[in-house]
Amino acid sequence: MRTILFALILGIGLSATAQNKAETLVLIKTSYGNITAKLYNDTPKHRDNFIKLVKQGWYNDSPFHRVINNFMIQGGGNKDGRTDPGYTVEAEFRPQHYHKKGALAAARMGDQVNPERRSSGSQFYIVHGQKFNEQTFGAAAQRSGVNYTDEQKKVYATLGGTPHLDGAYTVFGEVIDGFDVIDKIAAVQTAKGDKPVNAVTMKIEILE
Repeated sequence: MRTILFALILGIGLSATAQNKAETLVLIKTSYGNITAKLYNDTPKHRDNFIKLVKQGWYNDSPFHRVINNFMIQGGGNKDGRTDPGYTVEAEFRPQHYHKKGALAAARMGDQVNPERRSSGSQFYIVHGQKFNEQTFGAAAQRSGVNYTDEQKKVYATLGGTPHLDGAYTVFGEVIDGFDVIDKIAAVQTAKGDKPVNAVTMKIEILE
């Protein structure tokens, strides 16, 4: 009995340690400036995969290939033309993580071919979004089917975001510095397929 109790206490201690682990910070360098983001510890599959790709240099000179003002900026393909590393990541939906401006989320294939909503192995986007009043937010909330807290509603009204994506794409981090850089990239001129006319590339590094 004492052995079982000790094992239970040890397990609780390890769980608490994991939850209190400092969040990993990443620096996304672009010609428009730098963006600093933190990776959530409670989305460990996405966190660890992103860290692995960064350390491998996957995102060095990788382009933001899809940019939509008031929506998001998307990147994740390798500079050699590969759009992903050939695998997907299990969805990690967390109600406390939502698509506010600056949210770092994983892109994925549509529900028709991806009913489990698994994430791309490398494709990600950063939310630009827009602010929502009570009426427009109501329509977006109805579309997402999420029950929002008062705090989340306040954030969407003041900071903005893309609430209709909540519950459908894994949010695994958020920008903590460089919101002006998101604005600058979101405003670039784009051509067919929402691709920037002039390439916007990135390099990502882990901040130790």
